[in-house]
Amino acid sequence: MGASLSIRGLKKHFGENRVLDGVDLDVASASVTTIIGKSGIGKSVLLKCIANLLEPDAGTIELNGEPISMKRKALAEDGGAFFSYMFQNNALFDSLTAFDNIALPLREATSLKPDAVNERVTAMLEQLELGGSARKYPGTLSGGMKKRVALGRALITKPQVVLFDEPTTGLDPERKFSVFEMIADYRERFGFTALVVSHDIPEVFEISDYVAWLDGGQIKFHGEPDALDDEAQTALAGFLNKTTFRRSKPSSRENESKNNSTVS
Repeated sequence: MGASLSIRGLKKHFGENRVLDGVDLDVASASVTTIIGKSGIGKSVLLKCIANLLEPDAGTIELNGEPISMKRKALAEDGGAFFSYMFQNNALFDSLTAFDNIALPLREATSLKPDAVNERVTAMLEQLELGGSARKYPGTLSGGMKKRVALGRALITKPQVVLFDEPTTGLDPERKFSVFEMIADYRERFGFTALVVSHDIPEVFEISDYVAWLDGGQIKFHGEPDALDDEAQTALAGFLNKTTFRRSKPSSRENESKNNSTVS
């Protein structure tokens, strides 16, 4: 099942750049919380601090009320983990089959026996409707199938919290919608807590229980997507309007193309 996450006073500086400058955020158990904000504002840095890929300069991160430093390897022997990270470009190993990509965390970080690993990975492939692609390599898989393999690898350790860093990067609108549906579906099925970084506004709000706006190194808004309407007079409204405007440009170009106009 999912776990609650509590972040207090989290700071991460790179020289004079205060990327995270006192982040406070509560993530409810088994929820989908989406972090939004301008490019380069520190959204991925926040995820990496939670995942222990970066060391924070200050602050605390608690899982179910306990410091995550006490929980990092608590479930390693039985093939479990508290956190899992799904990278924006999947980060699959081209030299490994779909089966071996998913099995990698179990083989590298647990003491599970081969038979137990094979059983768990086979079950995961079936749940993700990838049973027929177990022996295929990433280069032969569609974009959507690669995403499912990456998700399978993220879920194979039965994490309580899954961190999604721009999960729809490089996908067309239809496939982006499919990935969001996949996250919502498997969150419901597996019961994990999801923390998602995304620029796909407002589409990502359809699967989000909560939205957190990161700006100036701090969380400036945290609430349900519907509450965004109540922030009409704040800087967040300007950010959302600009984001929506930018996203409308491709459809305008598509319309021009249909009218035989030249598009650069």
